[in-house]
Parts: sequence; structure tokens; C-alpha cells
Amino acid sequence: MIEDGVLVQNFLNRKGRERLKKPDWLKIKLGDPRNQNQVLELIDGLNLHTVCQEAKCPNIFECWTDKTATFMLGGDTCTRHCGFCAVNKGKPMDLDPMEPTHVAEAVKHLDLKHAVITSVNRDDLPDGGSMHWAETILKVREMNPTCKVEVLIPDFNGDETALNNVLNARPEVLNHNTETIARLYRRVRPDAKYNQTLELLERSAHFRDTQFPEMKTKSGIMAGLGEEFEEVVDLMRDLRSVSCDIMTIGQYLQPYEKRLPVERYVTPEEFAEWKRIGMDLGFKHVESSPLTRSSYHAREQAE
Repeated sequence: MIEDGVLVQNFLNRKGRERLKKPDWLKIKLGDPRNQNQVLELIDGLNLHTVCQEAKCPNIFECWTDKTATFMLGGDTCTRHCGFCAVNKGKPMDLDPMEPTHVAEAVKHLDLKHAVITSVNRDDLPDGGSMHWAETILKVREMNPTCKVEVLIPDFNGDETALNNVLNARPEVLNHNTETIARLYRRVRPDAKYNQTLELLERSAHFRDTQFPEMKTKSGIMAGLGEEFEEVVDLMRDLRSVSCDIMTIGQYLQPYEKRLPVERYVTPEEFAEWKRIGMDLGFKHVESSPLTRSSYHAREQAE
């Protein structure tokens, strides 16, 4: 439930210990329900999914008040088993051939200048859904020629051809989240590989440097899963070693009981220090705060 703008969670986690109490800096502002309802009606009418809803994003009130949403391709069921994610797990539905058009129509209706698109993992498909990705990017651009497109893509199991399918559609921002430090991958991202994530970002940076210099590469992590402060700094160095342009750092929030518990709440001062360090390391932009998410203030990050 919502109490004084704070999402209150009083139940126990699956290890039987009481969840950490959320600090004051994680209070959220409720937005204008009229704008939120307008976005919701549009999404329902076009049979679309948003990561705002599926991932239980804490910024949904603010973003939907501003008529912005992050569209999620490929349905609402993921083939991966990440310990942090609220999205459904299991056998996905067939791809909707009208989805690229519907996303483009939603972008046009909302008059977006910067559209963010993500997806569930589709390991059940030979190309990981990459051609569906490419079609969506091209359709959004066809119907919205002045809108910039940011994509938050899966790793496609390291398939370079699948990655190139997306890159050749030329999104303005290519985002793939690292999610956490290498030491925690087995627990947090059991179906993914840390070095494979870095390789994807490196390949994307090479495409940027050789074919599409207007594109920026981006990655992000969640803090509070058990990492140490300096381990995040080491990860930042790894991202800069593959020429990553933009980084996001936000507080992990347990979406429901069967997901990983929050190990600690990182202070705003620590987030600010990570931002300072990141800019010193050479990132073009670092978005680092408790409520930061991959697409939070995405347009400003890409400018």
C-alpha cells in the first residue's frame, strides 16, 4: 500500500528476517492520475506492455504524469531467472507482428522526443527477437522522424549477428545493463555472464566508432544487493575500458517476497560520490541516485 508517498512493505522476506525499513530519501511523489490514466488507456488499447508496470518501477507516478513510458517488446514473460526482477518467468507468447506498429503509434500519440524501448529475454527464439527489435526501431523512426530512440536490449546469448541486427537499425542510444558487480552474477543474474555483457558493450562501441558516431552506449546497475563501494568503482572502470558513454546507478528495491532481499540502502551521499568518480573516469553522463532507473531522465542523459 502507499502511505505518505512511501511504498510500505512490512512483511518478512523469504529468509524469515524482517525487511529493512525504507529510509526517508526513498519517498516518492504521486503524480496526476489523469495523465497516468491516459497512458494506461493507450497502452491497454494498443495491447502493449511497459517495463514501468512489469518491473514495478518507483518512478511510474512521475514519468506517467509527464506522459512518458518505457515500452517492453516480446510480451510480459521472460525466459531468464534473474533474482531481482518482477517480470513473469516461463514460456513466452508468440511475438505480436503488429507490436512494432503499435509502439510507433504510442510514441506518436504521446508526442515523445525520446522513446525508450526494452524487452523481455526471448531465448526461445533463434535470433533472440533481434529482428523484431530492428523492425520496431525502424517503425518508430518512420512514424516519428524527429524522435530519438533508446533501446535497452538483452544480451542475445552473446550472438554478434543478433546484436548487429539491432545496431544496423541505428538507435541513438544502445543500452545493456550490467545490473551488478561480477562477484554477484551467479546469485543475481544466473543466466548471464559478466564478461559477455562487457563484450556486447565493446562491440556496440566499435559500431559507434566505425559506423554511427551519433550513437551512445549505456549501462547501469542496482546498488544494495551486497556489493562494496569500491567494487562499484571497479565496475565503472570496466565499463570505461569498453568505452561506455553513460552509466546509471540506482537503489535496488525488492519487488515482492520471492525476489532477492535488499542487503542495504545506499545513502544519497554515496550515490553522489559514485557520480563524481564516474565523471572523473570519463563518462559523458552518470545518473546516480536512490530512485535512478535505466530510463529515468533518459532524454537528458543522451543530450
